[in-house]
Formats: sequence, structure tokens, C-alpha cells
Amino acid sequence: MTDEILTSAEMAQADAFAVAHGVPSLTLMENAGRGVVDAIVARVKPCAVTVLCGPGNNGGDGFVVARLLDEEGFTVRVAHDADPKGDAAVMSARWKGARMALTPDALDGAKLVVDGLFGAGLSRPLEGAHAQIVKALNDLPVVAIDVPSGISGDTGEPLGAHCVKAALTVTFFRKKPGHVLLPGRVLCGEVVVADIGIPAGAILTSSSEGHEKKLSLHENTPALWQFPWPQAGGQKYTRGHCLVVSGPSYATGAARLAARGALRVGAGLVSVASPPDAVAVNAIHLTAIMIKPFDGAAGLSALLADKRLNAVVIGPGVGAGRETRALVDAALKSGASVVLDADALTSFKDDQQGLFSRLHKRCVLTPHAGEFERLFPGVLGESASKVGAVRAAAKRAGAVVLLKGADTVIATPAGRAIINANAPPSLATAGSGDVLAGLIAGLLAQHMPVFDAAACGAWLHGDAASRFGPGLIAEDLPEMLPKVLAGLL
Repeated sequence: MTDEILTSAEMAQADAFAVAHGVPSLTLMENAGRGVVDAIVARVKPCAVTVLCGPGNNGGDGFVVARLLDEEGFTVRVAHDADPKGDAAVMSARWKGARMALTPDALDGAKLVVDGLFGAGLSRPLEGAHAQIVKALNDLPVVAIDVPSGISGDTGEPLGAHCVKAALTVTFFRKKPGHVLLPGRVLCGEVVVADIGIPAGAILTSSSEGHEKKLSLHENTPALWQFPWPQAGGQKYTRGHCLVVSGPSYATGAARLAARGALRVGAGLVSVASPPDAVAVNAIHLTAIMIKPFDGAAGLSALLADKRLNAVVIGPGVGAGRETRALVDAALKSGASVVLDADALTSFKDDQQGLFSRLHKRCVLTPHAGEFERLFPGVLGESASKVGAVRAAAKRAGAVVLLKGADTVIATPAGRAIINANAPPSLATAGSGDVLAGLIAGLLAQHMPVFDAAACGAWLHGDAASRFGPGLIAEDLPEMLPKVLAGLL
């Protein structure tokens, strides 16, 4: 399977493509049911199962699951409340076992429930009998077909007051945004992608300009980028020099965290640009990372006149306001790659266009949700999904935008986007975002393409946190990178 992510509409097009290219729709449904059953059998011993079937194709998949689980030795009954339509009616007729009305009574004695009520295309809240039985599920283990009923396949958001929380979700051909965006990622439980016979060419869709690849949304994995491993014969100067701008003496830790991340990720040299009052405190804490004193925007410009300083992080701990805006201007005019984070973004909350007009193609913006709202007011609320919001923001800014969170989304101005889904909850700790900014800048210093550097940095960041486990603090993240990179290698 690949890392491409399909919206619900694109998945419907993929189904239609498969049928148009000789794969009968009933075969797709049979294969979908088999994929669900294979996942169940691999995890669960035969037991009493209730399969909940809706009136559409998701319910048709459910009838296939019931028949095949029965053949595997499970005790199966189907609960449904409407006459199936189309292919689902055919699969319903093939089920010769027990049937019940779709009421909470259908759950009595069940050790496992299969949710075949509604798939990813549902756009309205669950109501009536569907809502009642979902409410009655309580703590029963549920295997969801496609997506848990009541969850939007495109946003991962519950569509109303009631939705299924699954232990396992089996989807088909490709994941959907709702499988990786929160809260859908949690509500899906483990996600298995089953091959049901849809040709790979189904990701190509017709447009007014002819046959072209439409997809631009992926789950972030190492398959999407190439880490800039050191080369034989190389030396530290060929691996770039990253500069991290420090705040005043009482706010220097964030810059040091970013600098440590940049050094650990492979930048050949890393320096902290330190205001005069912070030189001593930074020098006390740093060894392999150098100190470069500077005073104000003019001083930063003088430092960056040395073109060997080819990547800059500005924002962590610098403070928000006019002086920071001037520092950002100096960094952007230098021609170096620039990561703008934290206070560097907030400083432009009243002059967003002033920032956007200065950005260039080697820039990455790394806001969290609050900073995103300050820089792109209303965009999150106006967009149909988090992915759409970040795409709109990147287009408006003319630069790569990384919206930090447990489901980080990264987008380019052209609309290419990824969802990073490997971040554990322990990353919600002070300073972790500073380390991420340093990772991205360290990769940019090594001449990694901008979008790839943002994607790689986000993935390394999540993997480092997962490897460390409970008790994580930001200082631990750079120190986990040797294990992360060894695993990547």
C-alpha cells in the first residue's frame, strides 16, 4: 500500500474507475468483506458477533463479513433496519443466517460488533435507530468497515452527538483524511488498508486538461523524502551552517533547544546569534554550538552577510513586537533559508501581508493553532477541513506552512499537502516546537528541498517522541535522534 490519501469523493471515483476497467462492483464488495474478515481472524478467536448493516454499500460489505465470519466458525447475527439497495441487496440475499431488528437488543451476548452502518460518505448526524444502537455500544469492541459510523471520512470530525469508537477499522485501497486527522485517528483505533482489486491507475482522474494525477495529499512517511545522509569525502562546511536567533538573557532556552535539534539532525555547524546581554548565559550552556554576538537588526544583517550561514531559525523566545519584525526582515533579506516560528509569527498579527510580501521560496512557517489564527484569521473556521485551511494559508503566504499539532498538516502554495500522524500525546510539552523548528532548519542547511525538510523534520520529531516514551521533555528529543536515524538508515 502507498501513503496517498483519498477524499471520500476521490474514493468513489476510484471505485467507478475499477468498475469501468473490468472489476465488477460485486467483486469489489466481496473483496472488501474478505479484507475485513481477514483482519478480524488475524486478531480474534471465534466468538459471538453482531454485524450492524446499513442500507447502502457499507451494509453490503457487512453482509459479506457476516457470511464469511460464519464460515470461519464465528456465531453471527445481522442487525439491520431497512431493505438494502443495489449490490447490498444481492449480498443480503446471500446471507442465510440469523437476522434481528436494529435495536440495542441485538447487542445482547455479543463479544464483538462489526459496524457496517455507514461509510466515509456520510454527511449527516446519526439519528433514530442508528443513533440508539451506537449509543448502546458502550465498551463493546467494534470493528468498523471503512470508517466508524458517524465520523466524516474527510475531516475526522464527528457529524453529530453519536459516533462509533472502533478498536479496529478496515478501509480499502487508500486511507482517507478521517483516518489520520484527529479525532478520527483515535476513533478509528488500529487502521488496516485492504487491497480489494482497485487498479493503481484509479488515482488518475480525468480533468478538462486530460488524464492527469490529481492527488496531492499523503500521509507523511520516509517514502516521501530522502534524508541528507553525510557523503564520503564531505566535511562540516558542505553540510551547512544553521543560525538560531536567541532571545534576551531571561529567554534563551528556546533558542538552545532549536540549535541542539539542528546540530543533531546533521547541520555541519550551528551557531546561536546572541544579544549582548545573553552571551554569557548562552556560552555557559553551549559547547559544540557556537555563539555569535549581535545587536539588533543591523547586527543580524551583518552576521548573515556571511553566506556560509545558509539557514536561520527566528522566533523561539525572541519576544513579539517591532524589534522582532525588524529581525525577521533582516533574515528574509539575507537569502538564507528561514524557519519562522512562535514570536516571529505573532509579531505580524496586525500586518500579515507585510510578512507575506517578504517571504521567499526557502521559507517555512511553523505556527501552532493559536499562532495560525493570528496570522490567518478565520481560515480554520472557514475551511471544510484542517487540510483545506493549511492549503489556503500556504497559498496566501506564498510559502510552506506547517500547522503543528497531534495531526500536523504541511502544505505548499501549490496545494501539495501531507498529514503527519506519528506524533504521540507526550509531544505536548514545553519546548518541543522549538526543537522541531531546529530540525527543519538543520535539514534546510543541508540543502534539503523546503517541503521535504518540513516533512522530514515533523516525522523525525514524532518518531523521537514515540521512541522515548512516557516522561518526555523537550531536551530529550535531540538526544533520541541517533536512534531515530539509525532506524531510518
